[in-house]
Amino acid sequence: MKISNNWLKDYIKTDLNSEKISAYLTDIGLEVEGVDQFETVKGSLEGIVVGKVLTCEKHPNADKLSKTTVDVGNGKVLEIVCGAPNVAVGQTVPVAVVGTKIYTKDGNSFEIKKAKIRGEVSEGMICAEDELGLSDDHAGIMVLDETKFEVGKPFADYFELTNDEVYEIGLTPNRTDAMSHYGVARDLQAFVSSNNLKSEFTKIESLAINVEGSHDFKLIVEDSELTPRYLGAVIENVEVKDSPEWLKNRLRAIGLSPINNVVDITNYILHGLGQPLHAFDADKITGKTVKVGTVKAGTKFQTLDNVERTLNGSEIIIKDGKNNPLCIAGVFGGSDSGVSSETKIIFLESAYFNPVAIRKASKLHSLNTDASFRFERGVDPNNARTALTHAINLIQELAGGKLVGEIMEHYPEKIKDHYVVFRYSQLDQILGTKIHREKVKEILKSLDIQILNEIQNGLELSVPVYRADVTREIDVIEEVLRIYGYNKIEAPKKISFTPVKLSFDDQDALENSWARTLQSNGFHEVMNNSLRSIKDETNAVKLLNPLSNDLAFMRKSLLEGLLENAIYNINRKSADIKFFELGKIYHKIEKYEERKQLAILTSGREVAENWLQPKSATDFYYLKAYVKVLLEKLNLDFQESALDDGRFSDALEIKSGDKTLARLGKVSPQMLKDFDISQEVFYAEIELENCQALRTKENLKFIDIPKFNKIRRDLALLVDKTISYSELYELAKKNKSPFLKNINLFDVYEGKNLPEGKKSYAVSFELLNEEKTLEDKDISEVMNSLIKSFEKEFRAELR
Repeated sequence: MKISNNWLKDYIKTDLNSEKISAYLTDIGLEVEGVDQFETVKGSLEGIVVGKVLTCEKHPNADKLSKTTVDVGNGKVLEIVCGAPNVAVGQTVPVAVVGTKIYTKDGNSFEIKKAKIRGEVSEGMICAEDELGLSDDHAGIMVLDETKFEVGKPFADYFELTNDEVYEIGLTPNRTDAMSHYGVARDLQAFVSSNNLKSEFTKIESLAINVEGSHDFKLIVEDSELTPRYLGAVIENVEVKDSPEWLKNRLRAIGLSPINNVVDITNYILHGLGQPLHAFDADKITGKTVKVGTVKAGTKFQTLDNVERTLNGSEIIIKDGKNNPLCIAGVFGGSDSGVSSETKIIFLESAYFNPVAIRKASKLHSLNTDASFRFERGVDPNNARTALTHAINLIQELAGGKLVGEIMEHYPEKIKDHYVVFRYSQLDQILGTKIHREKVKEILKSLDIQILNEIQNGLELSVPVYRADVTREIDVIEEVLRIYGYNKIEAPKKISFTPVKLSFDDQDALENSWARTLQSNGFHEVMNNSLRSIKDETNAVKLLNPLSNDLAFMRKSLLEGLLENAIYNINRKSADIKFFELGKIYHKIEKYEERKQLAILTSGREVAENWLQPKSATDFYYLKAYVKVLLEKLNLDFQESALDDGRFSDALEIKSGDKTLARLGKVSPQMLKDFDISQEVFYAEIELENCQALRTKENLKFIDIPKFNKIRRDLALLVDKTISYSELYELAKKNKSPFLKNINLFDVYEGKNLPEGKKSYAVSFELLNEEKTLEDKDISEVMNSLIKSFEKEFRAELR
């Protein structure tokens, strides 16, 4: 949110410079993210003088240029080549003489020099409005009123130049009280007064407005829960025209474009006092009746942006006497009821709407306006009349309007302030130090928090309703500390805490163990948002009121987030990636489900490039090795099988019984293309809940290294292509020999010299007798047994 320094000083007078104000705003939680300079005329007008065109003739060498002579005062006549189509003899114009700097829209500048243009001397430039920063108009040169502008006089003398500093405040959603210049000034006043700094604060209250005549408009509020407070005023004899410069500058400083005096006044009140207003053309309100309620679902309504929208029946709608929609209350006006240059009578609205209803309507129609930003967070209901009277006063002053009839109001039940019991002991405990009780009372008073009663060891407080975020004792403690100053609380020299020892049954113990293992092997942990956009909505969990279309679903997989992390690093020349993430995924199948997973993603090289070691890229088996290291901590037997998963081009599933422990594979080319990744990526996901439920507790035992050597025998098995290695592995594990210790696949061959439909697996078998050296007959017995099993089950042949 942008705050103009000049505008801020309308409410608080202080000797503090902008640097101090910026620092103090940050101290009290209204963090200033940047300070910009604003000038009413962009670029310097120095060197621009008023001149008069004496002669104008066609350039001899260019059809679109004119050769002119211009009187710039004191008898000085300049020869100027001009390219504007509207230049003519007798015009009074702004002239940039030699040496003048002209500033472009992007902040750059160029200097006017004496030069030859197509062979003709040019000693200056006749300026257009955009070249002087006065508007975006570049249709031709700026022609001045000769009765108001004197030849030879500096052009800048005719302008009231205003310089301003604009603070960009990072406003958190809970700070509804600071969504205006007045609110920021009020909070700043609380800080400076509590720190004995000199300042003068102007409290804004309702104005007494003269009423002339009467009106026959009616106000009907259909639902007080949706609209707890609503005020309306009828103002006649309104002249819609341009706003005065001071008002335009207030709006321009914070990035708003002036429209007309009535609309500008409503924007001025919104950003000044924090209360959104809306002005209707009263002559377009059928039946002179304003209704506030809802309409039937499916009703069509065209908003100010000329888009026809379909209402769903839950929106708060401002309607006329025939129930025709005029405005989506608190969000956006209608195209047919807005103020125009023909408007003579306006109906001015000020209200407090139900924040939840406004938020739903805003998100439903994707309309995020300055009004909805405030209404959906909760404006001050007690400020509605104050803001309305100040707006009426400005309309009388700047548009010549007059208030007819009394202000209409619907406010059946006043919204009460918050009652809070505040204990000094709790304050001392939270802060870890003791603040003088009188200082605490002073801070509360500066925050408009009323002390109702002093009780033993505390206070009974009434917190103003505009502080929607201060409803509990802890909130009041935070406010006291915020104004007192976080930096004044000294940190203790010694901090004591009791470490928590996690039990075997605690899943956090497993997660921490896995995380430490990965970190020690060079992996980096990442954390991604659980909300995202997805292409395939099958079994997806969609939010009812998403913040945006990009954050409309709960994630179904951790893969997409890790791929975004990968391409972010790849684009920054960090292509060797080893990431992991612990997070939840969400599905809706028969019911809502959520599962926690450990996801691992690798890509690029295994180790950094060096002269001694050749380049080695990560692959499927590199990732699988880490997955197996983690799963071995579970003390489980598990099986591997091929997996058909659209996210992978090649994939493997690891299970224990009927429970899936992990899935891993090479990410499919289509997924990589979707994320604009050109290098291979490998991904694994481990199901944490399954692993935790199945793992067994087994004490670590140390045994002697075998005294006898292992014997290795290899078999090259020719089998049908349909036979997977996992089938061979499982069959070999069923062998009853106690000597068979390890089975490993070290080569797969398909190609020349093999029968059609066949492939070859090269498998190694390690044999060991821990009591004596294996004899040839024992080895042969085991190997023959294996060969017979392979031949019987899979019709395998030895190559």
